[in-house]
Order: sequence, then structure tokens, then C-alpha cells
Amino acid sequence: MLDHVNLDKVLFLDIETVPQASDFNHLTGLEKDLWKHKARLLKHEVWESEEVIYNRAGIYAEFGKIICISVGYFDYEDKRRSFKIKSFFDDNEKSLLKEFSSFLQQNFNRSNQLLCAHNGKEFDFPYLCRRLLINKMKVPFILDIAGKKPWDVQHLDTLELWKFGDYKSYTPINLLANVFNIPSPKDDIDGSMVCKVYWQDKDLKRIAKYCQQDVLTVCRLLMSFKGLDIIDMQDVIYMQPEL
Repeated sequence: MLDHVNLDKVLFLDIETVPQASDFNHLTGLEKDLWKHKARLLKHEVWESEEVIYNRAGIYAEFGKIICISVGYFDYEDKRRSFKIKSFFDDNEKSLLKEFSSFLQQNFNRSNQLLCAHNGKEFDFPYLCRRLLINKMKVPFILDIAGKKPWDVQHLDTLELWKFGDYKSYTPINLLANVFNIPSPKDDIDGSMVCKVYWQDKDLKRIAKYCQQDVLTVCRLLMSFKGLDIIDMQDVIYMQPEL
């Protein structure tokens, strides 16, 4: 499977997002009204209020912001293959998007390169594009799908690959990690905790570390799909060892 995919041409990616404000009450009057309209469609229970479920606002690009983008890619130093992981994280979304865009332009801006994420086509890739436009920034070539034929889009999605055309359900990455005997990326926090860790604990580095584990897992998952042995930890290089 995926014999045509050259892992050396793939940038593995994961993003973490949060609501734009720490609390519903910190929104402007118009922002509150817009969220209330959106929230009517999101309630799991009748008793849930728009204020209570505001912590879910981060998954919508119109109401959230990106606080971390982690990437991973294969590299060669002294003829040894390694997997390098780097994170772009900042309270200032525009600053981290500028840094990330610059990285893409310099390193992953060719037509034979690919981006890969779990649920990337539904979440990570469109979210990035929307927030770039909101911040009045150009969408990098590898992210931009406008005008491209389907077979020219440079996006891989491990969730979509796993579905094999079956669209009945969502398969979380930690479930697939368990199925393929890959160490779980959820050994500290999970996605439902990111809002609290960011706005209450103010621990952005903890979130970045969690995001990096997801990137490594996506890489190992794609390698498993290709029937390859997963990358060993001794070959993983964290570009920010202080995390």
C-alpha cells in the first residue's frame, strides 16, 4: 500500500487550537450573538448553554485560533536517517503563522512534496488556510488547493486512508495507534484538555510537547500503512529539546 509515497517528501503535521477568548463573557456583544447562533447546532444536551460549550469554539476557525503547529520530516545527517520534529507555538497567532509559512516556503514548496495529518483534510489543512486568510497572509503553495485538480492536491490524510472509502465513522488516532502497536500519543493530555491547559494553566510548552507526539504518531501510522517498521526513538530528533 502507498508504494508511490516517498516518505522523504512528506511533511507530517498537527495543529492545536483554542477559543479566541478565555471565557464566553470576554466576547463582544456581536461575538456573543454569533457564537450563540453557531452553538445552537452544537449542543449535545438540551440543558447545555452557549456559555458552557464555548470551550468547544476552538475547533471552528471563525471562533478559534492556532496556538501550536508541530511538524516532522525525515532528514539525513552523516548518512544516517533521522526524523526531526519542530514546533511553532506562540500566544500571538500571526507570529507563529509567519514562522510556519516561512518554513514551508523554504523547505516544502515543491509540487512533488506532501503534507500528512490525521483528519488533516477535514480539520488541520482547512483550518490553517482560514486562519492565514483571517490574518491577511498568503496561503503557501503546498496548502493551497484552489484551482488544483484532485490528483494535484498535495495532502495525505491517515484517517481518510484508513477509511478505504467508508465514511460511517471517525477513527481517533490513539485507537489506530493501539491497533498497530504504536506507543500512544495521549500519555499526558488529550485534545479535550488543551483549552484548559492553555487558558487556565497557561502551559503552552506542555501543549507543544503533546502536539509533537501526535506528529510522531502520524508518521509511524503512515509507515505502518506502508508495511514498514516504525521509526525508532533513537532516530527521533526534537528541535526544541527544552520542551
